[in-house]
Amino acid sequence: MRNNKNDRRVKYTKMVLKESFINLLKIKPLSKITIKEICEKADINRATFYAHYTDPYDLLHQIEQELIDEINQYLDNYAFSSTADMSVEVLEQIFEYIKSNAEICTILLCENEDDNFRNQVMYIVRQQCISAWTLNKSLAHQDAEYIYAFAVAGSVGIIQKWLKDGLEKPSKEIAELVLKITNYGLYGFNI
Repeated sequence: MRNNKNDRRVKYTKMVLKESFINLLKIKPLSKITIKEICEKADINRATFYAHYTDPYDLLHQIEQELIDEINQYLDNYAFSSTADMSVEVLEQIFEYIKSNAEICTILLCENEDDNFRNQVMYIVRQQCISAWTLNKSLAHQDAEYIYAFAVAGSVGIIQKWLKDGLEKPSKEIAELVLKITNYGLYGFNI
């Protein structure tokens, strides 16, 4: 019984520290955030902060890693076997995940001066796509790399715009847009 109580306290403490940190990231760059500010905002003492994190960079890294682990877990449950497998439903689920974590995704994908998180997410998707596209030797590995680079850069750009616009469009519409551009380019829009 005591362990459950301690686990809940640790989870609560980490949650409060993360929320305080995220709120600070909204108004100032990471390099200007101090442990003192995080602790004051969270109403937690510095020793408690140091029990979980070494500095604000470590806290950011752990937040990023949690999101990366969740994305990996989601994608592991879905086996891609071709480009056609990337359905609207799958993309919609990914965009729903982004929407439910909009606050931190906006900070990490749009406002963060460090590209580490964006690069990690792109690497995860890269592995899935390249493997699926080259599986039956229907596409040369080098060509798959170029197609991936084009598709992922555009997709990240769309996600950033969607987040900056306050997620005005529904997740399904964004998923359809990404697939339409990826699969048909500008020809899909009768331009």
